[in-house]
Amino acid sequence: MGEAVICGLHHVGIAVHNLDEAAGAYRALGLSVEKVETVEGEQVRVAFIPVGDTHIELLEPTGASSPVARFLEKRGPGVHHLCFVVDDVAQAMAQARAAGLLLLDETPRVGAGGSRVCFIHPKSTGGVLLELWQDDHA
Repeated sequence: MGEAVICGLHHVGIAVHNLDEAAGAYRALGLSVEKVETVEGEQVRVAFIPVGDTHIELLEPTGASSPVARFLEKRGPGVHHLCFVVDDVAQAMAQARAAGLLLLDETPRVGAGGSRVCFIHPKSTGGVLLELWQDDHA
């Protein structure tokens, strides 16, 4: 089995209280929202804003117990995570685990757009939550 390849930065996730309000600041800069969707499993509504070859992902909690709601309560709005595109999320998870990184997932979960994702705990990465993203629909 080979190593998984990180193909690039997919998005920077930003936690917000109100998706529509937050998107207004990016619209004022000449950017536009590409798509909005709800990810039920994460209790979050997301908006993707393309910026060159990457995206801004605005994250609005849909429930008080969602991880994003807890983040907002503890830290307030701001950068929530960095997301890397990988060619094989299961292999990337195995590599991260073998390297001693603390994963928040035992198996890939379903993310926005039907992608397969995994999160790496910030304790393992210098305080930054990382997401590994494999898009089988690309």
